[in-house]
Amino acid sequence: MKLKINTPTKITISRIVIAILLLIGIFVLYYLDYFKVINIASFNIPIKGNEELGSINLINLIILIIFLIGSFSDFLDGYLARKNNQVTTLGKFLDPLADKMLINGTMVFLSLNFPSLSSHLTFPFFLVILMIIRDLIVDSLRFVAASKGKVIAANIFGKAKTVSEMFAITFILLNGWPFSYFDAAFPNLLHISDFIAYSACFLSLLSGAIYLKDNYKVLLEE
Repeated sequence: MKLKINTPTKITISRIVIAILLLIGIFVLYYLDYFKVINIASFNIPIKGNEELGSINLINLIILIIFLIGSFSDFLDGYLARKNNQVTTLGKFLDPLADKMLINGTMVFLSLNFPSLSSHLTFPFFLVILMIIRDLIVDSLRFVAASKGKVIAANIFGKAKTVSEMFAITFILLNGWPFSYFDAAFPNLLHISDFIAYSACFLSLLSGAIYLKDNYKVLLEE
């Protein structure tokens, strides 16, 4: 039987492709930077505000633009699926997978402290670990449900978690801008972008707990 893929699912698949290309591009760029083939820091664009965090890296800005295109596709595929009544089991399976490839991959990159970007913000590494563990648990629950012919779709808390992670990634790629204007009033190592990252982690863990509470019976069924 020939598999028919509707427009929303095609958009979801395109987000998976964007995530793969983005992560390959990031790996190549920072591999070249590590071996001194290029100097990432030479692409810094000065910004006003906190002198310690006074620049945005041009490459990070390009990464952000690609990331935002992928993030917008997350809204677009869901909107079209609901509007045109094209919600499918394949779409429900691929959508969270595409989100995790795009978001978790970018968060891992942002948690690495590249020497050439030592003056830029990073995503706290232990937060990334917590959120990835949460995703593994929820995904395992989804796979068990799928093996029993059930689909666990994203709920409102899962969507809020995804949006908050997108916001956190955006502001960290912008090196705290425009909050860098206010960060100088905070103690060292405390930035508004960090609070956004902690909020994203809280929502991630909260949504994971709600998924388990609502669907734990799937694990108990024979």
